[in-house]
Amino acid sequence: MQISSRFTLAIHIFACIDTFGNEYKITSDFLAGSTNVNPVIIRKILGQLKGAGLIEVARGTGGTAVVKPLDEINLLDIYNAVECAPSGELFHFHENPSTNCPVGRNIHHILDDKIQRVQNALEKELASITLQDIKRDTEKYLREEEKGNP
Repeated sequence: MQISSRFTLAIHIFACIDTFGNEYKITSDFLAGSTNVNPVIIRKILGQLKGAGLIEVARGTGGTAVVKPLDEINLLDIYNAVECAPSGELFHFHENPSTNCPVGRNIHHILDDKIQRVQNALEKELASITLQDIKRDTEKYLREEEKGNP
């Protein structure tokens, strides 16, 4: 199982908006330069974040801004905005296990609660980390780089 790169790209986008938003117009081209990802992909992610009510994007002249305080946006909010998990399910169960097999007949009974516990743990952890935490760590690493300690 692997969560797509949209999730980490979205976090990268928020870090750029916060770090550079007062100095530069944050456009998809600007973000593409930082992420080294095609601007079309960046625009898709921006659209998803906007649709979730996490950012605003100025049409025409461009520019992106975060619409909530950073301590009110957590990684679960971002995950839910950009990942395409149907019905919020992290794990997709194979559709038709064989009812002729004792394992196939019972696999849902065996795994459903365990998979739900794993998903709940992941969601709890994602919800515990805010963009304020990301900002604090970004500032820490930028200060270290300025001191010459990358």
